[in-house]
Amino acid sequence: MKKPLIIVRGAGDLATGTIHRLWSAGFPVLALEVAHPAAIRRQVALSEAVYEGAATVEGVTAVRIDGPDRLAEVLARGRVPLLIDPEGQCIPKLKPAAVVDAILAKRNLGTTRDMASLTIGLGPGFTAGVDVDFVVETMRGHNLGRVIREGAARPNTGVPGIIGGYGAERVLHAAQAGVLYSVRSIGDFVERGEPIAVIRNEAGDHPVPAAIPGLIRGLIRDGFPVTEGFKIADIDPRKEEYQNCFTISDKARCIAGSVLELVCRYTLE
Repeated sequence: MKKPLIIVRGAGDLATGTIHRLWSAGFPVLALEVAHPAAIRRQVALSEAVYEGAATVEGVTAVRIDGPDRLAEVLARGRVPLLIDPEGQCIPKLKPAAVVDAILAKRNLGTTRDMASLTIGLGPGFTAGVDVDFVVETMRGHNLGRVIREGAARPNTGVPGIIGGYGAERVLHAAQAGVLYSVRSIGDFVERGEPIAVIRNEAGDHPVPAAIPGLIRGLIRDGFPVTEGFKIADIDPRKEEYQNCFTISDKARCIAGSVLELVCRYTLE
């Protein structure tokens, strides 16, 4: 059976989990991104194709395309086409069977139920039955991955989930605006207080110290302009989990499984 086209808005680390699962199940997928993605977990984010032209995560490769006319060509090569189209302007023309909003912006940036016969929103900012057909819970805990058929996901708390006994401490934010330049790399082990990057502005270079000891699981790309409070890095305190820096997370896989369940149920009838 020829499977229908699925469009996924966003290609960051959680969105990549969904893209990977759909692609692995045989669905042709088109990813839509912004012109300057700010993925922290870059090693597992297909959005890196925006900068590099192509990106591979666990055997699935995304290729940046300049327009929808290259869609069929890239799909025929066994790749995921990725298009810079933050507004989703290509959606009416392509008429996908489903649209998945995996931007994870904590608010709806323009997805509507009339975009496809099946629309799915990941996380807070969507209401099932109003702006999308279904919502998938993205907050860690007992309900992670739960399909919501009426209502919304839990609101964003702003507090990262606990890993290895650490929560808010493991995520680093810019203390000032400027351009970030990395000192260390994803996968490096750092001690508490050790600089992992500097933020450069008119006042000089400002070191970004690790708040906890651990592995750098995510770090925004070199030369990225940041504002004060911008999320720039993620540290995993579990020294033995080096491979986690380069593989899709348990959270992303759980969410992806729920998306695949809905897509199979409502697009293959």
